[in-house]
Amino acid sequence: MLERAKEVTRSGRYTYVEYARFADDLVVLIDAYPRHDWLLKAVSKRLREEFAKLQVEVNEEKSRTVDLGCKESFGFLGFDFRQLRSIKNSAWRAHYTPKLKKRTALLQKLKDVFRRYQSQPIDRVVQLINPILRGWVNYFAVGHSSECFSFIKDWVEKKVRRHMGRSRNQQGFGWKRWSRHWLYNELKLFNAYRVHRRSETKALPT
Repeated sequence: MLERAKEVTRSGRYTYVEYARFADDLVVLIDAYPRHDWLLKAVSKRLREEFAKLQVEVNEEKSRTVDLGCKESFGFLGFDFRQLRSIKNSAWRAHYTPKLKKRTALLQKLKDVFRRYQSQPIDRVVQLINPILRGWVNYFAVGHSSECFSFIKDWVEKKVRRHMGRSRNQQGFGWKRWSRHWLYNELKLFNAYRVHRRSETKALPT
């Protein structure tokens, strides 16, 4: 049904209805021009009709309608999506970052490792946290995750420094004692906090 909606609302290379689905999560994007207001109710009505045929119920608590043009946002697959104007050319573009609760869950998982292995050598701790960081960063290494990655990198580095300081009964973070080069090149602390950039294309308001 949604594929059909895309085709009948297509104008050149643009479509006025677009969607993304993963398992039982679904997001439908509808063009924001006033002349397409009818599509919002029409698509919602048709979706519910098709779900009813499949005996699939809509989770009303998790389902909602948002207006990105009014600075609202929605979550999908661990990301927060919103619409912002590009600084370079003032074109509207999708802006998506890791959800705060996903970042909080990651830090809690790392805290548990540091707490459980607080008496262990730091290289053992690094061996345990590196795969956790690598997996999380690889998943969220798209969109606009740089600021979030910087926060996590700084947080992890301070935890590692605190761990080494406590093992020597020393206060502070040891900025002069342990250089960043040593942490990332000798200790091999995870350092691949890179976002995979894609070329931005001008998008219609949604």
